[in-house]
Amino acid sequence: MTTDEHTDGENRIVEGWHGRYYEDFEVGDIYKHPFGRTVTETDNVWMTNVTMNLNPMHFNEAYAAETEFGERLVDGTFVIALAVGMSVIDISVNATANLGYDDIRHHSPVFHGDTIFAESEVVSKRELESRDHVGIVTTELRAYNQDNDLVLSLERTPMVLKRSHAEPSAAQPPGWPEGIGTQPEPDQ
Repeated sequence: MTTDEHTDGENRIVEGWHGRYYEDFEVGDIYKHPFGRTVTETDNVWMTNVTMNLNPMHFNEAYAAETEFGERLVDGTFVIALAVGMSVIDISVNATANLGYDDIRHHSPVFHGDTIFAESEVVSKRELESRDHVGIVTTELRAYNQDNDLVLSLERTPMVLKRSHAEPSAAQPPGWPEGIGTQPEPDQ
């Protein structure tokens, strides 16, 4: 980490994580995304209701008890959203667009109380002739439960900003409007 040359009284404004830029990705790299997340019943109920998923497997305990799984399954679209969200810190903080999600596969069921972990492997990257400020990065995103069962895999393709076109600083990281929070003293 670096620090801004400005100080606020006795305190320094220290630069935090700004995410990866196009140049940082190399084919074959694997990023183990920080922080597992335990899936709750509330997560499943909300996702099922918000998306109007009417399959009783997700919200009807009596029905689900009679299935081969013996209990409710977590809505698969929640598992996708969770795994993609977990990958943002490493893959797409600096994305200007997500171009696609392909080859989505649910390998094992997810139940209330399972803890999900995710990793992404860079499978390709390419420059764009039409846009010199971004490049395209394709990753394979894999999610596992606490027992190391692969529960989900998908291919994800964001368009990622190049470092030369980014202007983050310690005082104004990506996503922070100018003038919010602690501001550096003007240079003398």
